[in-house]
Amino acid sequence: MRGLNGQGKEAGGRRPLALMSAGTVVLVGTGLLAAGCATGGTGLRDGGPARTETVARTGGPVGSAASPHAETSAAASGRPAAKVDPVALLKADPKVSAEVKRDLKPCTGKEYPVDVSYGKVTGGAVVDIVVNVLSCADALGRGSYVYRAEGTTYENVFADEQPPVYAEIDRGDLVVTKPVYAKSDALSYPSGEDVITYRWTGDRFSEQDRVHTDYSNVDGGTQPAPAVTPKN
Repeated sequence: MRGLNGQGKEAGGRRPLALMSAGTVVLVGTGLLAAGCATGGTGLRDGGPARTETVARTGGPVGSAASPHAETSAAASGRPAAKVDPVALLKADPKVSAEVKRDLKPCTGKEYPVDVSYGKVTGGAVVDIVVNVLSCADALGRGSYVYRAEGTTYENVFADEQPPVYAEIDRGDLVVTKPVYAKSDALSYPSGEDVITYRWTGDRFSEQDRVHTDYSNVDGGTQPAPAVTPKN
């Protein structure tokens, strides 16, 4: 899972978190399209019916609509109907918290720490957009959002702003992953992990599965092996 953990647990220890590696973050420049494809999840902030407040859809200036031909082509190809600026999408969304918006700044130059995935997760004819906002310092997820195409706008139908969090699309389901920390845990070595799977049912996401994993408390497998006393 990008943005949160590494390739797997170290031998005998807890799973380390990957911090700002080249494969961890898709950095998005303002006005550019970031089309990172996810292959593939605690907290559903809007657990009731999908909210009806909408944010602008971009095909140039924020709020412009894609043509019907573009909509048809997008549905057939699995691509978005128009290029989307995820930073503009987030900043125009009244459901994104003021804190996330305030901290949504470029890490370097005009590059923002934002991961964007396109795929069908709400059963619509047009692909949905999953946006993860990460921190520049450690690449941990600050917020995860799902936008569903509604005519000429995108509707925010899922948001989790309880960090660290990361959302992905996995075979049509939304999978949200959150590391779990004890008081003494280092940032790169959480004690466990919660993975929650949501499925779109009519007009909302419903929880389908929840898996909690406790990692070994051996610190990265670096503790020495017990001494062995040879027999006489």
